[in-house]
Amino acid sequence: MGANVSSPDQRYSVTSDLPSRRPWTPRFESQISPYKVNIPLIVEIKNKNQWKSRLNALKDTNKLLVIEFTAKWCGPCKSLEPKVEELAAKYTDVEFVKIDVDVLMSVWMEYNLHTLPAIVFMKRGQEVDRVVGVKFDELERKLHKYAQSFF
Repeated sequence: MGANVSSPDQRYSVTSDLPSRRPWTPRFESQISPYKVNIPLIVEIKNKNQWKSRLNALKDTNKLLVIEFTAKWCGPCKSLEPKVEELAAKYTDVEFVKIDVDVLMSVWMEYNLHTLPAIVFMKRGQEVDRVVGVKFDELERKLHKYAQSFF
């Protein structure tokens, strides 16, 4: 009836002339799929309550908070984004957040910022430094400095 085997027993038999296979070993996700793993290294702040709770949670810790002020229409912001993502992956003990100024203009104004992109460094609820504009080296240097310091 159209089958290429002569009996039902032969349908599911495994032949020994198949090439031997290596045992399965787990691989990193990036080796399995070409798609990026969606792990939020940078938390996007969507509203004022989320911002206040994030800021308050870090006030009593020595953890560095890095705030990336950005906008969807901002070309320089888009060029800085991969560098910030790279640094967030490297400095896993630092808290990174992103604030879209069109969504939370009031937070942007609290920091008296006038230019995008802007990165603000905070410890214990206080601003310790900032980088305004696309300045990769300055951003990394200051991040390293404040991630290592305890005050």
